[in-house]
Amino acid sequence: MAIEMRPAQALRLLHDVSLDLVREVRADDAPDLTLRQLTILLTIYLEPPPHTVRGLAAKLRVTKPVVTRALDSLGKVDLVTRRRDEADLRNVIVQRTVKGALYVEQLGDVIVDNARGL
Repeated sequence: MAIEMRPAQALRLLHDVSLDLVREVRADDAPDLTLRQLTILLTIYLEPPPHTVRGLAAKLRVTKPVVTRALDSLGKVDLVTRRRDEADLRNVIVQRTVKGALYVEQLGDVIVDNARGL
């Protein structure tokens, strides 16, 4: 289902969603994610697993240390976990968590609610 939107509407939607996220962080100690962290989180939850640090770095065209730093932050708030790949110890597997799935679902709800208001 394609939605027709003018650039000004798209920017308004981004602004309103961002504002809701900022207010949510202040209201109930929800994680305050950077755009990079949010992009990595959404990639993990919206694309089929398995996900590795190496694979995420390649997909997003950033370095492995950039992904690792973001995953460190996401792991501290239990939105993802990591473990060594038993088949290839050079790989680090990134896994989803229940808390992360709930966060992504709530984010989707915030976006839908704001889009309806356009």
